[in-house]
Amino acid sequence: MQPEPAYDELIRLAREEATLASCVDVLEWDEETCLPRSGVTHRSEQLGLLAGLLHERSTDPRVGELLGVLEASDLVADPESPVAVNVRELRREYDRERRLPRRLVEESARVTALAQRAWADARESSDYERFRPWLERQIALAREEAEAVGYPETPYDALLEDYEPGMTTAQVAGLFAELRRELVPLVQQVASNGRRGRGSALRREYPIDRQRIFTEAVASAVGFDFDRGRMDTSVHPFCSTLGPDDCRITARFTARDFAGGILTVLHEVGHALYEQGLDAEHFGTPMGEAASIGLHESQSRLWENFVGRSRPFWHHFLPRARGVFHETLREVKLDGFLTALNRVEASTIRVDADEVTYNLHVLVRFELELALLSGDLPAAELPEAWKAAYRDCLDVVPSSDREGCLQDGHWAEGLFGYFPTYTLGNVYAAQLFAAARRDLTGMDGQFQRGDFSGLLDWLRERIHRHGQRYTAATLVERATGAPPHWRPLVDSLRERYGDGAD
Repeated sequence: MQPEPAYDELIRLAREEATLASCVDVLEWDEETCLPRSGVTHRSEQLGLLAGLLHERSTDPRVGELLGVLEASDLVADPESPVAVNVRELRREYDRERRLPRRLVEESARVTALAQRAWADARESSDYERFRPWLERQIALAREEAEAVGYPETPYDALLEDYEPGMTTAQVAGLFAELRRELVPLVQQVASNGRRGRGSALRREYPIDRQRIFTEAVASAVGFDFDRGRMDTSVHPFCSTLGPDDCRITARFTARDFAGGILTVLHEVGHALYEQGLDAEHFGTPMGEAASIGLHESQSRLWENFVGRSRPFWHHFLPRARGVFHETLREVKLDGFLTALNRVEASTIRVDADEVTYNLHVLVRFELELALLSGDLPAAELPEAWKAAYRDCLDVVPSSDREGCLQDGHWAEGLFGYFPTYTLGNVYAAQLFAAARRDLTGMDGQFQRGDFSGLLDWLRERIHRHGQRYTAATLVERATGAPPHWRPLVDSLRERYGDGAD
């Protein structure tokens, strides 16, 4: 077979698979936002069947034949060309899928749908024992997946590879060791130097319907295209792309937590801007997909923290917020608002955490899921282990299961290996934002005028448009001039929150 027809057929098959996968995404989005409580059992059967069909297509021997033809051809001579990138990444996906039995794929999809409902119910009642059997099933399935696909050193490597290709457990452990060494003293320093701030200005009454109006306006202003996306609400906020012109985000609003609402929306919008910045012509192929979950998180954390917590951003948006929440904000000045927004205080809830403590929350989860997967920590002992880890790392203790080990839905979804990508995203984001500030003269002034196009264009040129042409680490290095490193993140936090901060 000639290489050109082989490539055309391979891409046709890849796009058909992506279209089928988008049907799964629609069902999962619906489950999180609209599904009646009693509909979850049938939904689990739908998702299990579709997962099996997807697995069958992705492991079709014909795909292997086409890849073989192309790998031996001149079409892949330039490793950075779209053809070479697609062939390389489709080979990686094909080889991984071929190692997974269809039974395991279908079972994982069914169990996940049911486990998510069990987690939501257990969280609502703050009763871990209602969820524990499902967690044990998800742990067993994760172990089976790791053994099926193989790993260089530890089963966690196999799971981490699915989210952050090329990253190892040892590298992540080393990163967290450095961050623990740097951040624990910084948290203590902030607590002792009086820079905790007061959050009362943001704990007043902010009607939820007005929060939604305001945050939609902010989302549009920073670049989210509502003609190609929409915003809804869910228990756990997320971003999901259902097609090249259909990107969905969800948020969670609380009447007395204005910061939580706006920062959550900016976080999910950051994900959406990456998705909307991918080349639509490459949809359904690796060239039209994000390089890694960690890099995806870098976009959400960049817009949430480095933009959304900044003085120039609120110089523009605080007057507009006063117009929406006149009674609540009419006496609040910019300095007081920023102090409240950037309040630093150890807490038990990851999604509400400030920048300084956030990565310690992720560290706890990384260490606990390593222990769960290895068998060193029985699932029955998780609540107490969680409390002990928080006491050791953040000097706080959850008062309930809801506030403790039930606060995140990731393990219900079977996402073992996902948590480290949040911290990798923070590391990448700090380095990328520093480089953008270096390259874009007058960026703060643009923010003050409500113009975020310069930063968005910079990210689209250096990150979004490349799809999976490069690894996340290579993309960061190409964009910033240096390999990814934790130092820019720590330096940024020390500059903004340490003794020398204004």
